[in-house]
Amino acid sequence: MVNTFHPYAAASARIRNISTPFSIRKEIPWWSQIQDPGSERVTLWNHIFFVICIMGLFLDPIYFFLPSIGGSSCMKIDMGLGIIVTFLRTVFDFFYICHVAVKFRTAFVAPGSRVFGRGQLVMDPRAIALRYLKSDFSIDLAASLPLPQIMIWFIIPAVKTRTAAHANHTLSLIVLLQYVPRFIQIFPLNRRITKRTGVVAKTAWSGAAYNLVLFCLIAHIVGSTWYVLSIRRQYECWKGECSKEINKTHSPSCKISFLDCSSEGNPERDAWLKISKVAESCDANDDKDFDFGMFAEAFTNEVAGAVFIEKYFYCLWWGMRNLCSYGQDIETSTSASETSLCILISILGLVLFSHLMSQMQTYLQSATIRLEEWRVRKRDTEEWMRHRQLPPELQERVRRFVQYKWIATRGVDEKNILEALPTDLRRQIQRHLCLALVRRVPFFAQMDDQLLDAICERLESSLNTRNTYIIREGDPVNEMLFIIRGQLESSTTDGGRTGFFNSITLRAGDFCGEELLTWALMPTSSLNLPCSTRTVKSLTEVEAFALRAEDLKYVANQFKRLHSKKLQHAFRYYSHQWRTWGACFIQVAWRRFRKRKLAMELAKEEEYYYTHVLDQEELGNSNSESRIGGGSTDYEGRGAERSSSVGNILHNIPLGPAILASKFAANTRRGIQKVASVLHHDESSSSMPKKLFKPDEPDFSADT
Repeated sequence: MVNTFHPYAAASARIRNISTPFSIRKEIPWWSQIQDPGSERVTLWNHIFFVICIMGLFLDPIYFFLPSIGGSSCMKIDMGLGIIVTFLRTVFDFFYICHVAVKFRTAFVAPGSRVFGRGQLVMDPRAIALRYLKSDFSIDLAASLPLPQIMIWFIIPAVKTRTAAHANHTLSLIVLLQYVPRFIQIFPLNRRITKRTGVVAKTAWSGAAYNLVLFCLIAHIVGSTWYVLSIRRQYECWKGECSKEINKTHSPSCKISFLDCSSEGNPERDAWLKISKVAESCDANDDKDFDFGMFAEAFTNEVAGAVFIEKYFYCLWWGMRNLCSYGQDIETSTSASETSLCILISILGLVLFSHLMSQMQTYLQSATIRLEEWRVRKRDTEEWMRHRQLPPELQERVRRFVQYKWIATRGVDEKNILEALPTDLRRQIQRHLCLALVRRVPFFAQMDDQLLDAICERLESSLNTRNTYIIREGDPVNEMLFIIRGQLESSTTDGGRTGFFNSITLRAGDFCGEELLTWALMPTSSLNLPCSTRTVKSLTEVEAFALRAEDLKYVANQFKRLHSKKLQHAFRYYSHQWRTWGACFIQVAWRRFRKRKLAMELAKEEEYYYTHVLDQEELGNSNSESRIGGGSTDYEGRGAERSSSVGNILHNIPLGPAILASKFAANTRRGIQKVASVLHHDESSSSMPKKLFKPDEPDFSADT
């Protein structure tokens, strides 16, 4: 145990702290660390707080809907709505306070270091706090204070002579004063988000919705302001009439407290209402005594006494209607304040339609701009085809191709997008798009990743509609196709030979144009492109990747570094030219085998009959042994001698057996000729060409 009173204890403790800064830094929680203003965490918080600010701007004007017209000639406060709004306001205030704390822990870029690039971050907490206190702290603090809650929970209950009108005026003033810094706060926040991510809304539809929400927010503010001013105008009328009916010597006399609905049931107020002219003089339907002006609509349509949902949507509609019409439908009185409000509404409507609505229109047009461009291109194509008087079948094929290209690409030019990216990023994207497809080709599956990357980097998209001839037999081959989806028919007539036809179906994962690969792998390949030995036609709509001749030549030079027999065998096995040649070669070999086998069987049969006839003659005529055998009695020797020399045997045979042998020989010759003619007929009537040339052999060896 270390003695804390040792003179070197404090020094050793400081040395341990200095020697382990990383461990101390790891123990600091993220909320206590200084944050980079460009980090993902700060950016996410800015987006969250921006949404909270918009919702808070929608919430605060709802305080204006708390007062309403209750019974006869009185005003009341909706306490249920007030509790809900106050609770939500407290939740939002918590986020405002958190934003102030985040600003104290967010670094900033030193102004003097912003010469080249991003600049130097200042991570000193003291410097960050001083800069924040001098700049945005006052606005953020004013926006985060819970002033309406303090007013409702503490100040208004403490007032002895509180009324609904007094509470309404005080609360409306507090909310309006705090609404200004809250509204100002969203502009620098919007600027920071735009600076970091480029845009607030990432898609066209979200951008249009964002501008529509801002328009609804302004309409909400205008409508709620119009409502609370309508209640105030009604109260001013009541208050003016009440002041006329105040009688200090007679009873009943009007009191200001009678205008509050809390005094309902008071006998004195009931007696006053019987003789009062407040209801008749302050009737908006007959405004001869009092001019309600632009606020008469709130009472003629009974908005002031409706439930919250009804009057909220009516006021929102009133704000939207007058903002869209620039306040032209508003009928005002001669009051200067009322006229000023109408002027403000007209200016707001003009600004909204020149900015927010134009922005929303831009976003909506950007969502359909490619569709419109496609329509214009389609219309130009139709006019061009009619001008050139193309046949109907060609016009239909052109329309089908234009339609298929739009469905496959949606008007996006992928080539231009990829060319604008850096080389490494473009290579990674091409690898992601094409590597799996290229690996499905068995020939390329034998190669390493470096060569596959070289192939993927040079692939280009290719679209073909149904019944399109991609390459014809005898035409130069200028590209290899790797099929993504669709079906192709690959057929050949072996240069137009009569009676020869070979056809196969290519599907997703197959390739065509291997003549170009053979040409590119030749060490002494000429500049002339090879001629196609097959005709390739699309059976359905086909989407594929194309590898051009010049790109394939570059990749083929890399292939020559390979010394793999497995690669050579894979090329032979999956090449359709080699497959066709191999099939024909096997058929020729099989027919030759059958011919040789049949000839051998005939020779054996002939030998059997010769031996059988001679043996029968030997058994029937024993006197001829001396003349035939020449003194030899060995049977096996005679058989071997007869089979080796047919002419000698026929010379020594007597007349009867000789005649039989000659007839048998004639029959045998006729059988051989018949079999030969049958074989010849089979060869001539078959679909085999007289000579199918072997495909060129690619050179997979290194250059020497």
